[in-house]
Amino acid sequence: GFIFQVTSFQGVAFRSLSTSSPHDHPEHGRLVYKGNLAKTVLGVKFFSYSTSIFNLFMMPYIMLKSGIGVESLLVQAAFYGLIGIFTFVTPVTLHLLTKGYVIRLYYKDEVDTYTAITYNAILAEKATVFHQKDVKIPDISKMFTTFYAKTKSMLVNPTLFPNPQDYNHLMGYDKSSFFKFEDLE
Repeated sequence: GFIFQVTSFQGVAFRSLSTSSPHDHPEHGRLVYKGNLAKTVLGVKFFSYSTSIFNLFMMPYIMLKSGIGVESLLVQAAFYGLIGIFTFVTPVTLHLLTKGYVIRLYYKDEVDTYTAITYNAILAEKATVFHQKDVKIPDISKMFTTFYAKTKSMLVNPTLFPNPQDYNHLMGYDKSSFFKFEDLE
């Protein structure tokens, strides 16, 4: 018992000394943004996927028990269609709406590049690296897009940037094309 206590104490001491968070990735640069809906997006997608899988496994059983398979082809087609919509369309739509949701955004000052972390279709984290000059702002404000990184649509909440200057630089608002205070004098 004594040896176990010593090793576990060392583990606790080591953990408290280490200040890095699980989101620290020095290779991506410094963390400039963290999306507050990351867990929600993941949860909703996971729920949607799991109900779809459940539907696929339950369909043959329901058909067998309800006797729909024996009745008219029209009723059968309508039933399959309805289940199909909930099984495939919902997860696909959810993925299309949330694929650009930025969970975390890192910035590397020395090379002026960003790394956006999003969820891919199989709920794994995906890193997209882009340069500030690759950022395009849509002409008309789009519902699920704040900006485009090359051709990928990205969604961020401007109010969640701890440093507003980071958001301004990302969007290119700090460039000379926007008039500066000195120009007014």
